[in-house]
Amino acid sequence: MSLNGKYSLGILLTFVLLAIVMMYIFPLINTILGITDITAEKFFYTRIVFWFVLIITFLYSLFIEKNSLLLWKDKKYSFGFYIVAISALYFICSFGGAFLNVLIKILTQEKFSEKLVQLSSIFKNNYLLIIFTCLTAGVVEELLMRGYMQPRIEKIYNNQYFGIIISAILFGILHSTYGTIGQVVVPFFIGVVFAVFYKIYSNIKILILCHFIYDFVSLMVMNLMDLKHLSVF
Repeated sequence: MSLNGKYSLGILLTFVLLAIVMMYIFPLINTILGITDITAEKFFYTRIVFWFVLIITFLYSLFIEKNSLLLWKDKKYSFGFYIVAISALYFICSFGGAFLNVLIKILTQEKFSEKLVQLSSIFKNNYLLIIFTCLTAGVVEELLMRGYMQPRIEKIYNNQYFGIIISAILFGILHSTYGTIGQVVVPFFIGVVFAVFYKIYSNIKILILCHFIYDFVSLMVMNLMDLKHLSVF
C-alpha cells in the first residue's frame, strides 16, 4: 500500500472510531454498568475512551505509516505570541459562534440541544469533571483533527484548502450527535478557524490551549446558569 493509501486508511479509521464513540459509547456503558441515567461516572468513562482512540491513532501512525502523529513540526513562538494568538482565536470563535447561533435560531427557531441540557446537570459544581472533559476535548480533538488528519488530507490531495475544509467538515459532523444544526455549523466554523491557524503557524499547543479555554468557559457558564435559562443561552 502506498503512503497516501495508509494516510487515507488512517484518517478513515480515526474518524470511524471517533464517530462510534460519539454515537454508541453511552449505550455500551449502559449495558456494562446497568445504568440508564446519564451520570458523572458514566460521562467520565466516555472521556477515557477518547484517549484510547488517540493511542490507537498514534500506534497506527508509528507502526503502519512509520511516521510521527504530527507531520508538521511545531514552530516555537514567544510567550507573548501565545497570549495574543490564544486571545484572538478565542474571541473569533466566541463571537463568530455566537453570531452563527443567533442566525440559525432566527432562521430555524432551533432550541438549545436537549443532550447538552441533560449533560449540564452532571457538570453542576463538578469542577474536576469539567476540567477533565475540557482537557480531553482540547488534547484529543486537536491532535487528531488538526494534528493528524489535516496534514494528511493535504498530502493526499496535494491541496492545502482540502486539508482545511475536509478536516473542518469532519469536525462538524462529529458534533452532530448533539442533535442541533448549531452544534454542527459552529464546530465547522471553529474547525476552519483552527485549521487555517494551524496551516499558517503550525503550532498545535496553541490550539489545544485555546480549545480547552473555549470549552472551559462554556461549561462554566452552563454550570452557573439555571437549567431553565439554558435555552436562552
